[in-house]
Amino acid sequence: MCESLSLSHICSTCRDTYLTPSIYKRKINHNIEVISFYKYSDIKDLLHTKHTDLGFYIYKILAKLAFAKFAKEFSFEYPLVSIGIDDNVKSGYSHTAILNKALTCRGIKPLYNKIRSNNDISYSGKSKEFRMMNSRNFKINNLTEKNIILIDDIITTGSTLNQAIEILRKQNKDVLFCLTLA
Repeated sequence: MCESLSLSHICSTCRDTYLTPSIYKRKINHNIEVISFYKYSDIKDLLHTKHTDLGFYIYKILAKLAFAKFAKEFSFEYPLVSIGIDDNVKSGYSHTAILNKALTCRGIKPLYNKIRSNNDISYSGKSKEFRMMNSRNFKINNLTEKNIILIDDIITTGSTLNQAIEILRKQNKDVLFCLTLA
């Protein structure tokens, strides 16, 4: 960000100055709360690295700053599982799997390869109308747990999270809340 020499992809000064997470909440269909840690406009350029080699390192940093910190401070009356939406490996890694893994703690067990899209359509930068006309067509893979935290990197229209919640509800799963970076 500042282009100073650093052994990390983002120096500690920039992390402290620009990447201190905050809590932003909104509700989507079915009154499910979505908790985000950054404003999209504040980290847009970092989010757009997700399908590049650099994105692996950037997402690990953001996951540690936001999701791991959340997990460290999180407590619930019983253990939960977290699921990254469509955690397919693209460009050598899955950005939602990186975020999901950062939630590992005594109260949250990340699960992988549980909710996948059955199409290859890119939704990045697309309108709400496009998203509504082109469903993700999610498939649930061998999920026995009932209480779930859904993970994604960005919430815009909420259609991806809403579609995931719908398919999970059809299988009698409870999405307690969702976490996103922005």
